[in-house]
Amino acid sequence: MPRDTREAPAEFSLFGGPLHQLGRRLGLVRGDTNTVLIGVVLGGGLWIIIAILALIGGFADRMLSLSFIGEPARLLVVIPLLFMCESWVAPRMAAFVRRIVESGVVPASALPALDADVARIRRWTGAWWPDAACLLVAILLAITGARLQTYGATSAPDPTADALAARVYFRVGLALFRFLMLRWIWRMGLWSWFLWRVSRLDLHLIPGHPDGSGGLESVAGVHERFTPLIAALSVVECASLVEDLSTGAVVITSVYTFLALLLLVDAAVFLGPLLVFTDKLWASRTKGLSAYMGFAGRYVTELERKWLGNEGVPPVVDSMLGTPHLYTLADLANSVNIVRNMQWVPIGPRLLTMVAVAALVPLSPLLLFEYPVAKMAERFFARLVGL
Repeated sequence: MPRDTREAPAEFSLFGGPLHQLGRRLGLVRGDTNTVLIGVVLGGGLWIIIAILALIGGFADRMLSLSFIGEPARLLVVIPLLFMCESWVAPRMAAFVRRIVESGVVPASALPALDADVARIRRWTGAWWPDAACLLVAILLAITGARLQTYGATSAPDPTADALAARVYFRVGLALFRFLMLRWIWRMGLWSWFLWRVSRLDLHLIPGHPDGSGGLESVAGVHERFTPLIAALSVVECASLVEDLSTGAVVITSVYTFLALLLLVDAAVFLGPLLVFTDKLWASRTKGLSAYMGFAGRYVTELERKWLGNEGVPPVVDSMLGTPHLYTLADLANSVNIVRNMQWVPIGPRLLTMVAVAALVPLSPLLLFEYPVAKMAERFFARLVGL
């Protein structure tokens, strides 16, 4: 019996594994995908332990120092953001898969292949070995990671640190942070692979679709939900740069190179996977434009023959009033324009804006090193009173 084109495959899920299952058992997962509490407990709980150890050891001033700002940034901000992103993007990914099936973008003949890919993703994300591999790599980096340090005092283990609070952060906190980042690298790789597999299907894209992407606009909605992850990467970058700027290890003018590199990485990671649809969208636009222009040409020819006749003399104006032909001609012109302006990659202004804002806003504290607020306020009031 042939399968209904509107029948959705198994629910798509990119998230699971031992940590997710443990969070469920502890009541830290709300609903099916809300895992923010896991991030709050892991990051916040560990930071409280480190703060207590620092207070006992007499290193409380270090917790408030800019030269070690990366420590609370990673534990209190970045780790919760990683789980916030998971909670935001998971429902949108599942909705995207349902949408392309229900709308017919994935035809009935391609549904078995899509089902197989969705099932494969679920097996991989629900298995124990990806988390185990990420944890093993994080532990190895905690042991040998001092050699990888590029900038930022808290970005790699400090072999000279002898305080218990510092050892807990470098051995446990940094390993936890790297473990969670490696899990996201694995997931982004899986998502990119899945999009590539979808793009290789015999997709039924609609050139005249109002979304301007042949019916694929919902995939851009998925990438809009990656903004917490983008912001988390910027927070890490900002914290590391602040540490070096506060100690004089780097100058503010050298920061621009890091910022440009960060934007390039964000574009490659969060926009690059959408390029896999370029060939299908371009082919659909080319084919659709030819078909729509041919149809428009035939329609205009018949319309001219009906209303202008052989001599090209228009009929009485009153007889043309209210005719649906002119409205249809205007609608046809709009449809042709939609096809002509069809995107060759499902990336719109909204997605670009959200990615840019998420990447740049967390970096705004760096401006304080270039334009100190206290000095600017002093100059402002000095000019205000005429001194």
